[in-house]
Amino acid sequence: MKVTDILRLKGNTLYTCTPDDTLRQAVDTMAEKDIGSLVVMEHGDLVGMLTFREAIAAIAANGGSVGTSLVRKVMDDHPLTCTPATELDEVRRMMIDAHARYLPVMERRMLMGVISFYDVAKSVVDAQDFENRMLKAYIRDWPAEDGDGVDGAAKPSA
Repeated sequence: MKVTDILRLKGNTLYTCTPDDTLRQAVDTMAEKDIGSLVVMEHGDLVGMLTFREAIAAIAANGGSVGTSLVRKVMDDHPLTCTPATELDEVRRMMIDAHARYLPVMERRMLMGVISFYDVAKSVVDAQDFENRMLKAYIRDWPAEDGDGVDGAAKPSA
């Protein structure tokens, strides 16, 4: 499975902000939309990611207040990215190694979407569920061979 498969199922809704937005605006957007990250865009280019991790760290550093910080001061300005063709196993390794919960998906300089650790986990579970259903159907429909009993042992002769 590839990242493009996740994006196809997930849809193409993206939430963004600019580096000059206030942290307050960004946090309000994240709370309103019930999302954990915003892609930070400037002049059509990805310039960073703001996740709840950076927001909480900035709030803690400001004595528990959002204050007047700009997104550019608290965002991750070198976020880990992947491409639509990246294999899911590689994405899992990247996210675990970097402790990243969100990955922008880039095709050259074009932002294609964002995948979360939840999206990756859900796709793995869905794929395993599908495989389990197929295996159970295969076993249930296992063709009986001539001379075999129910348990596969030869039938006794009369």
